[in-house]
Parts: sequence; structure tokens; C-alpha cells
Amino acid sequence: MFQTFDETTDPSFGAQHLPLIREAMARQRLDGFLVPHEDEHQNEYLPAANDRLAWATGFTGSAGAAVILKDRAAVFVDGRYTLQVRDQVDAGLFEIRDLVEGGVPAYLETATGSGHRIGYDPRLHSPDALGHLRNAAAKSGAELVPVDVNPLDQAWGKARPPQPQAPVVPHPLEVSGEESSAKRARVGALVAQRGGEAAVLTAPASIAWLFNVRGGDVIRSPLPIGQAILNPDGTARLFLDPAKVTSELPAWLGNQVRLETPDDLPGALAELRGRRVLVDPAQSSAWYFDTLTAAGATVIRGEDPCALPRACKNSVEIEGTRNAHVRDGAALTRFLHWVATEGQVNPPDEITAVRKLEAFRAATGAMKDLSFDTIAGVASNGALPHYRPTERLNLKGFEGTLLLVDSGAQYLDGTTDVTRTIALGEPSAEMRQRFTLVLRGHLALARIRFPAGTTGSQLDTLARMALWQHGLDYDHGTGHGVGSYLGVHEGPQRIAKAPNTVALRPGMILSNEPGYYKEGAYGIRIENLQVVTPATPIPGGERPMHGWETLTLAPIDRRLIDSDLLSAEERAQLNTYHARVREVIAPLVEDEVRNWLNDVTRPI
Repeated sequence: MFQTFDETTDPSFGAQHLPLIREAMARQRLDGFLVPHEDEHQNEYLPAANDRLAWATGFTGSAGAAVILKDRAAVFVDGRYTLQVRDQVDAGLFEIRDLVEGGVPAYLETATGSGHRIGYDPRLHSPDALGHLRNAAAKSGAELVPVDVNPLDQAWGKARPPQPQAPVVPHPLEVSGEESSAKRARVGALVAQRGGEAAVLTAPASIAWLFNVRGGDVIRSPLPIGQAILNPDGTARLFLDPAKVTSELPAWLGNQVRLETPDDLPGALAELRGRRVLVDPAQSSAWYFDTLTAAGATVIRGEDPCALPRACKNSVEIEGTRNAHVRDGAALTRFLHWVATEGQVNPPDEITAVRKLEAFRAATGAMKDLSFDTIAGVASNGALPHYRPTERLNLKGFEGTLLLVDSGAQYLDGTTDVTRTIALGEPSAEMRQRFTLVLRGHLALARIRFPAGTTGSQLDTLARMALWQHGLDYDHGTGHGVGSYLGVHEGPQRIAKAPNTVALRPGMILSNEPGYYKEGAYGIRIENLQVVTPATPIPGGERPMHGWETLTLAPIDRRLIDSDLLSAEERAQLNTYHARVREVIAPLVEDEVRNWLNDVTRPI
């Protein structure tokens, strides 16, 4: 089984580890130290060896930070983790503060003083984030000081897990759809177009995609940790731990790729003296900028040149993702049948639901990992959009409430992410009304046609309009990009209120996941993945329009739908979707599940 609970959630961590960190700080004459969640590769999901925030505080969420001073400390999380952080972190040792409203900069302004030396590890912070932190510290007279040796790592010492050494393996052409040499040639041309004579790549997803390899260094994502220097002619230097290099890898990479070790990287950066080097400040830490500048290179700040090509999936990747969703849809349908039958008689607790769903996916024999830790929230826990059950928070389902399950899996041919909200017993009229408003937003976004150049920000309102008309809303984005057997969260595309200048292009896969959350009561979210389709004419129209193909195949709970609130167009759209689910999934499941599926997907 892949799911784990309470990996590092002991609130005593702070009491054990804070003194050790402060001793290491004192040896470097530091008055404070910044602890981001991110690691050297700005990963969202971290290897155990790089989860410094969890070791220092006990908090295991995927976003956060801490500031440790001589006599006080604070941990910062966003609204997704307000319950989790109080379960995992000793509030007597750490102030619990909002990561978004004020965040670390505001804390530095008020908690530090004149002459204070606040240390930071330049390998862990982006240059832009450091600029904001440096300005905030200066307002109190404090100074940010880079460290050569991370005092937290010193304190962790021999107890720190080893760096991962998962084998780096070829990702074959039958699932990647394009040779690495072709990718390197066109990305190298992009580097040249941006005025670069080389590009430094540090994002594991870019390494995996560009070289057609996969690894296992990062939990929930098949990513190898490494770095690369790409030249405009498509030649490259790839820096990997030799322990991860399999016997087949050198031949797979070919003679245009020079394999080197991480110890060779500083020297390779120094060799870029006098050259214009493209580096992404959102993906690469300040250490790269400092090292290149010190070497005499000219740093060009710009987006990772792999990001946009990686986001636009080719036909092989799209077909693979379709197949992954068929496989995943059958597993999810078996789970939904279980909840609708056994789970109605004896409503499951959250952890039981998580393990049951995982078992159905594992039974496919094709799942490589989860794509993220499953979110399963009963009643009030479902009102926390990114709640993750632990043994202490685990809530048992009960009659008259909702179970929200957001989950996904990694398959060799695709990555899935799907949310379904399920009634336990008879839902209230309010639950049905709110669910139907969310469904209307989901359907509106799924059926929209749009011209070239349209961004996700321009479409976001469609998913919220039905809720807005009733004075309701949700506080998260509507859609994120998804990789092809890569990360479940992928840019640069997204659908959200926040401005985004990246136009939606054919082959981009995004989630469609509006929601509603009633604090202390229940949560609702409906999520499918969908891929942008090429622009085609509309009869009588003047411009070809892009659209969406829905990839996710799983029934939506009819018991939560108030059909009187749906237009004829919306009913037809839902019926068409359910007919497709029934046609594709029914032949793949057992008779009992098939009979249930035929019933719950009948037209409304």
C-alpha cells in the first residue's frame, strides 16, 4: 500500500528539535533562521531527507514555512492546513500564522530587531522570494545572511534519512511520443530565441520530460533529482548521482548528452563565464544566480524553456492519458459502488475509505504510486479543501452528511486526479442545492468553446457564476495543469481568479474542480480532468474555437442533484457524460457493479 498516515506528525518534534537547531544557529552567530517547505529543487512533494519543515516543526503539509529565532518561533500555513497544523505542531513552541496574509515578511518586520542576523540557505529560496524577505527584515534593522552550511541540517545530523537513489530509467517512446533528441533541439532553439547561449535546468519534471527518463526520488511523482545545462544546439550535460545511473541509461541518452555527477556542477557553472545563461527564478534557487554571477556569466531571468512544451501533450501522451483514465475510472467506480452499498449500511471512516480506494487502484496492477495523498473528508473535515486524514483526525461517516474524496494515481501512461462528493444517507435540501450549483459551474466550464489566446483566468468566472448568483463562492483555484506520468500539479497553465497570461493551447490537460465549503458542516467538490482540443469551426461562426475533451470517467452522485435547477442544456450535457461513462466503464466491472452503474448513470 502506498498511503501513509502520521508520517511525522508528532507535536513533540519541536520540543526535541528546536534546541538542536538553536545550538547550530548559535555556532554560526545567527539570531534566526528561515525554514521554507521547498527543497533544493523547489519540489512540492519532498523526499524524506529534504522535508526540513516537517523535521523542525512536525507539520507535513505541501506548503508552509517557519522562522526560528533565539527565543521564539513561528510556523506559517495557508487556509488549507489550519486544522492539520494545529494537530501536528505544538502551539506552545510555535506561533501559528497565516502564510498568505502578511506571511513571513510581516513576521520579520515585527519579530526581528536592529543588528539581528537572520540566516537562510540560498539553495532553498528563490531569488525573488529572498528579495521580499530581505526588504522586510531591513525595516526592523535586521540582515539576511546566507549560510554555507544549513544549521538545521547540522542539527538533524546522522538521524537525517539518506538522499534518495532511485534508479533513473528510460521512459519509452511508446508513452513519451517524442524522442529526447527532438525535444532538446526544439527547446534549445527556444533558449536561443530568448537570447541565451545556455540554459540551466533544475526542475525535476523538466529533467524527466526533456531526457525521456523517470525516477523515484520524489514522493507521489516519478521524478529524478538532478540538474542539466542545455545548449542551443540540443547538446546537454546531465548531472545525476552515479548511484542512480542504470546500465541502460548512457546508451538511452546518446552521445549528445554528457553524464556527470552533482559534484561536477559548480565547475560546470563556472565554465559558463562570459555566456548568457537562461535560468528560471521560479524554479531555481538563489544559489544558481549567485554562482553564475560570481563566475562572470550573464544571467537571463526567464521561464523554464521546458515548461510550455511539456504542458502541450502530444497525441501519444493524450492517448495514454485516456487509457489511464479508463483504467482509473473502473477502479473509482468500484469504490463508489462500495460506498453506495456497504458504505451506506456502515458508513466508513476517512482512513478506511482511503485504503479501500487505494486497494481498488492497486488491483489494476498498473498503478505506480498515488499522484498525491488522498483527501477524504467526512462532514466538517470535507469543508477543508486540502484536508488529509490522520489517525488523530480520522472521522467516521454518519447518516445525513457528505464524504468528499479527492484522489489520483500515477500510471506509466498517465496521471489522474478526480474528486467525487458522495451522500451518506439522505442529503438535505441545502446540500442538494449547493451541489447542483457546483455542478452547473463544472458543466459550464466543460462545454465552453473559446478562441485562440484565451487564458484560464478568462474562463474562471464560468465555474463560479451559478454560485455567485446565490451569494456563494470558493477560495481556491478552479483548475491546475496535470503532467503525463509526471507531477499532478503542472504549470504554466491554470484556471483561477488570479491573473494568468498563459493562453490555453491544444494538448494542455487541466482540472475542472469548482467547489463549495460550509465551515463546520460539509464540503462539496466535483473534479474531472480535461484536455484542450484543437480549434475547429462552429457552423455559422467566423472563427474556429478550441474546446475540451473530458478525460475522467466516473459517475456523479445523482442523489445530490436537484434536476429542477438544471437547464435542458445542462441535463443533456450530464446525461451525455453519464452515457459515455456507462459505455466505457460498464464492460470493465463485475455484474453487481455494472448493474449499479447502469442505474446511477440513467438519464435525468
